[in-house]
Amino acid sequence: MAQQPTIFVVLLSVFLTSFSALGLSENPFMVAHKRVTLTKLKSSSAERVSVSIDIYNRGSATAYDITLSDDSWDNDVFHIVSGNTSITWGKLEAGSELSHSFELESDVKIVYHGSPALITYRIPTQAKLQEAYSTPIVPLEILADPVSFKKTELNLLAKYGSHISVILMIVLFTRIITSPSKKKKN
Repeated sequence: MAQQPTIFVVLLSVFLTSFSALGLSENPFMVAHKRVTLTKLKSSSAERVSVSIDIYNRGSATAYDITLSDDSWDNDVFHIVSGNTSITWGKLEAGSELSHSFELESDVKIVYHGSPALITYRIPTQAKLQEAYSTPIVPLEILADPVSFKKTELNLLAKYGSHISVILMIVLFTRIITSPSKKKKN
């Protein structure tokens, strides 16, 4: 009987030690969101690409020596109008955020598939640099022809769209009400 409490105390102390070790391992946790906006320039046959990247530290410790690098923009397709595709900061405290933006311009008609931006940072307790990636972007249709609906299709949709939806709701409602109920026979 004396051994059961001893085993219980040992297991409890191991559990509490591992639980407290988890609480002491405070680390930064980087989340980055990349947004892209296209603007067609009126004065020329080019399109402006505005890129904005927000970096959030959702961890419980400060990150140091943060570097943002977004070098996925092909030099044959884009040229930088303002800003830089990479930047560094000294630190990012827990619960804080950083933002960076730059603008590119393209006169090439293309569907461009960009890749996420790379964020590297340092944790004081580890020698190796940590990496995080931003959210990816949807494929960009640079200088794409605008999608146009025929005027007659829009007129038909505007004129009869509400009628069609009401008729479909009535048909579905009557099918539900008039469907035969399933009864069990004894």
